[in-house]
Amino acid sequence: MYYLVYGFFFLLSLIPWRVMYIISDGLYLLVYYVFGYRKQVVMKNLSIAFPEKTAAERVLIAKGFYKNFIDTFIETIKLVSISSKEFDKRFVINAEVLNDLLPTGQSVQVHSGHFFNWEFLNLGVAKNSKYPLLGIFTALSNKTFNRLITKIRSKYGTILISTADFRTRFHLYTEKPYVLGLVADQNPVDPTNAYWVKFFGRMTPFVKGPEKGAKNMNTAVIMADFYKVKRGYYKTDLTLLTTTPKDTPNGFITQSLVRFIEECIKKRPHNYLWSHRRWKFEYDAEKFSKYVIGEKD
Repeated sequence: MYYLVYGFFFLLSLIPWRVMYIISDGLYLLVYYVFGYRKQVVMKNLSIAFPEKTAAERVLIAKGFYKNFIDTFIETIKLVSISSKEFDKRFVINAEVLNDLLPTGQSVQVHSGHFFNWEFLNLGVAKNSKYPLLGIFTALSNKTFNRLITKIRSKYGTILISTADFRTRFHLYTEKPYVLGLVADQNPVDPTNAYWVKFFGRMTPFVKGPEKGAKNMNTAVIMADFYKVKRGYYKTDLTLLTTTPKDTPNGFITQSLVRFIEECIKKRPHNYLWSHRRWKFEYDAEKFSKYVIGEKD
């Protein structure tokens, strides 16, 4: 079954980019206007993040988000057969921020948010990094499609570790310098095991794992802003946050990431994954005030 599915997507991936984007435009019309996929969640998130904008302005952001969302799936299909030369034309990164750390022997964590297109980012970092790239992912329940997406994501050498296997496999790759890529704006399972920090003016819980990992392993921390330059072309801007994570106060790395993500979103609001429930948990001062970092008021 896998080879049939892979062969089908390989043939699909040979369709010219311009035709794929025509297909994407058609799918956007269906998803936005007909099915309204998670539209209530998207519009609620936008009203929280941008209360100063008019309803019409938020609708424009939402439409831009849905177009980027659909493009991501279409572009992922193209990645099945994309050549190395073609990929290099379509992805730019200031990789020296990362690679200049390799002579120190220090490993690195790259932190970011749910920006588009994360599939390009994974391949681009792996292709341009002198470090081996470790990628953490949640395995798909369908084994055939999980194998397919794993093949795509490991195209340029990314070492993929599922969340289920992280505890047993991660240590196998830590004896030599590595770079660990983390989309670190995930909602925590337990809001009492989280850092609460203001995100667009509202108290929001963020997972502690990325910061704890950086301190435990003494990894340098780099922030990544990645975004679409034009359809099918992406740029990633890396910024070094710290090479001494153990010297930073608790919550500093997480709060810095939140501020970074917020500024990136303000520059390109349509470039963020608004369909996930970022403000899933309501802040209760009696329950959560002791987990707050930064300003409380």
